[in-house]
Amino acid sequence: MSSTVQRLTLRGSQNSLISDSLSHKSSLPHRSVHNKIKRLIDILGAIIGLLITVILAIPIFIAIQWDDPGPILYSQMRCGLQGKPFRIWKFRSMVINADKQKHLVKNEAKGHFFKSNKDPRVTNIGYFLRHSSLDEFPQFWNVLMGDMSLVGTRPPSLDEVKKYSAYHWQRLAVKPGLTGEWQVNGRSTITDFEDVVKLDLNYQEKWSILYDLQLIVKTIFVVLSCRGAW
Repeated sequence: MSSTVQRLTLRGSQNSLISDSLSHKSSLPHRSVHNKIKRLIDILGAIIGLLITVILAIPIFIAIQWDDPGPILYSQMRCGLQGKPFRIWKFRSMVINADKQKHLVKNEAKGHFFKSNKDPRVTNIGYFLRHSSLDEFPQFWNVLMGDMSLVGTRPPSLDEVKKYSAYHWQRLAVKPGLTGEWQVNGRSTITDFEDVVKLDLNYQEKWSILYDLQLIVKTIFVVLSCRGAW
């Protein structure tokens, strides 16, 4: 009985450490978080985006099944506002069980995020989905649910956030976004995490409804030109 109690205590302590590492370490939420106009734009944009996603889902499903049979959607736990975990959704662009093969891929980025331009786990149709940013369309559901915004910061993984310093936590004072400074400023060329943080904090400093709209318009042009995909 005592050994069982010890195991439960140890497991509880481990869970507590994980929870503490993802707890509130950032500053208070940015003023954009509670802005009603920004939220209204998010809802309207998410509804339009989801309608487009439904239309795209059929040909994408056929392409995925032809290239690498399996689920059409991929989900992963990410950290949102002030480190709160949420489940993000994408059209699947990698082989099944890709997360278990991550340790086999060389990280080409510097700092607390992962990037590989020639990731062998990405399928043939996956390269197209990523290059065109079509893989991210299911995230309009995350925007509608309020876990994300149309414009914000790049949503980090739980493993990335565990390595953050107090300075890095400042980037999580806003909701993660479908787009942001990193999207329109050459995200495929950004390989240093510190540069990502600078862009995120720059967004917080410049933020306004008009600035959000400008970034959305710029993103549309980036996507249509198929530039800047991860």
